[in-house]
Amino acid sequence: MPARALKLTLIAPSASPEEAAAVVAGLERFMRATAPAIAPGAKPADPWRRAAILEGVEREVQGDRGDPWLRV
Repeated sequence: MPARALKLTLIAPSASPEEAAAVVAGLERFMRATAPAIAPGAKPADPWRRAAILEGVEREVQGDRGDPWLRV
């Protein structure tokens, strides 16, 4: 089924500046009233864990290479 083009026809005279402002204000009020709620912020990460991730420190050494801090 082919899509038909919708033809709109203006049957009333154009709105006055005050009427146009009222329509815009009504639309803005509607958009604010129906906007989705803002999601709560994420819980801040543990600063020690964040520092370890940023430094690339591993919790457990892969393989048996000795102490990772002493590099023995």
